[in-house]
Amino acid sequence: MSRKSPRRAAAAGVVVVVASLTACAPGVPDTVVPDTTVTVGWTGEITSFNAAASPTRGNIDIAEATRSSFGDIVDGEFVPDESFGTVTIVSDIPFTARYDLAEPAWSDGIPLDAADLLLGWAAGSGLLAPEGETEDEDEADLDDDAEVQEAPIVPELDEFARAIEVTSPEPTIGWQSAIEASVPAHVVGGRAFGLDDAMEAKQAVIRAIQDEDDAALEAVGEAWTDTFDVTEVTDVPAYVRLSSGAYQVDGFTRDDDGQSVTLVPNPLYAGAATPQVARIDLVPMGDDGVSAIGGRIDVVQVAPTLQNRAIVDDFERRDNPVLTSHDGTVWTVLLRPAGVFAEPAARTAFLRTVPARDIVDRGAGGWASTYTATTSMLSAPGSPAYDIVNEDSGFASVLGTPSREPALERAAAGVAAGTSVCVLYDRGSEFAVGAFEALRDAVGAEGWNIDDCGTDDIVAEMDEPGWDAAITRVSLPQTPAQIAAQWGSGSETSLIGDADADRDELITQLDQTVDVYEARELLARIESSIVRAAVARPFAVNPTVTVTDRAVTGVSVRSGPVAPLIHDLEQWAVVE
Repeated sequence: MSRKSPRRAAAAGVVVVVASLTACAPGVPDTVVPDTTVTVGWTGEITSFNAAASPTRGNIDIAEATRSSFGDIVDGEFVPDESFGTVTIVSDIPFTARYDLAEPAWSDGIPLDAADLLLGWAAGSGLLAPEGETEDEDEADLDDDAEVQEAPIVPELDEFARAIEVTSPEPTIGWQSAIEASVPAHVVGGRAFGLDDAMEAKQAVIRAIQDEDDAALEAVGEAWTDTFDVTEVTDVPAYVRLSSGAYQVDGFTRDDDGQSVTLVPNPLYAGAATPQVARIDLVPMGDDGVSAIGGRIDVVQVAPTLQNRAIVDDFERRDNPVLTSHDGTVWTVLLRPAGVFAEPAARTAFLRTVPARDIVDRGAGGWASTYTATTSMLSAPGSPAYDIVNEDSGFASVLGTPSREPALERAAAGVAAGTSVCVLYDRGSEFAVGAFEALRDAVGAEGWNIDDCGTDDIVAEMDEPGWDAAITRVSLPQTPAQIAAQWGSGSETSLIGDADADRDELITQLDQTVDVYEARELLARIESSIVRAAVARPFAVNPTVTVTDRAVTGVSVRSGPVAPLIHDLEQWAVVE
């Protein structure tokens, strides 16, 4: 890393699938320090340069490095990037938002404009999906009783100002991030209609959408999806890899160890902060992971395990930066509202006996201090909404205060001593094994007979009847649609099948609010309904640990599932 020649892959059997572009690229920003390289341990893979069409973790990582947007969702709330453009509400009735670009450009020099935004709108609205499908099913109408959804209203274009105005039947909480330019309209139009001129291609895309021409939309949809798919491609054209972000993909290789990706600065990036590192290599992390820091790897993010505790301790003693975040999941005890836990009183008595702190200590061992305690199934500790949710949900009084007489509370709930409780957990997880042992010891001492129902496939087992409680990780929902998927009545992906019509209404209200403070209060009311149902006892978010070489600065981590490590590569730097 430091100032040096870029590292080269030396493994036998490497297949080069993208040629370098740097020979014909314009000059890099003045902020870039020549010959600096940072190598990142990575577990992803590029399968498509259109992450909106194929939102795998690897594709999203690359999109974060190579795509600009109106802003990011950080800790559940929108953080704008006005160097890309601005988003404003121009009408409340009907709800209309204006998406207005600054002056971003694709890395081939073609400006981003209204065509790119209109294409992003069409993809998000489902107009480009094959007949009978929607582009994003979990963002569909939350009202299961609505048999017919209104056709989307095609946005108004202001091509001179590079803006579009989007009108919706109802307000939506995600209005600020609803439109994205995930791929270049001129590339899609060119591929769809056989056009070489970029402006003609953009206009062809605009006409297809405005005219609602089924045949033209089908061609645009195929180009939008297929052009950027590189699953089996061995020669990726430059137009597939165009960037509007701080970095662009210069090349990638595949071998037996996985995929490596080389990122270089995008010379035409006009964001608020420009890149400083001349080359960033994403390489397979391998079995050595953290121990490779200072050798073949400069930055790595890993799960905390018993095996890497001593290694990380040693790096901390040598002043290597070590950062802790969480992966967007929460450890919890879930109860099935059936059988022994058919009644709320029985569920409440059990959950008030769960030893949250002991579970973390036994499960995490030497890593216990990195597990941040939580009381929420819907918000993460440290997020703007969490304090409101924690205070207003009623968790502390209903579930969070340990019972002074847990055996008496169990008996009062009508549960006889010795009643069996089948507890599911993942036998392959160090944390889950220790958590089960802590639960068994504490709850068993109060008259519950805990059956060991450990499994090698907890996801499959939770879809089957027969279990009573589960120690598991649950994703923190990022949208109202995801909340409905986990906690809505009749949801096929419901965590425990708990139905609550009032909760469903609150989720719909949340989906239609545009006020951030009202949204926090609604989130607290939804959480309160889960607390009252006594079906979940969250106790800690699941941590990740990031270790960097001392010569790399500016690395920050973002909690959650979206590009937690490489979301801000333009901030990274190499020091002597």
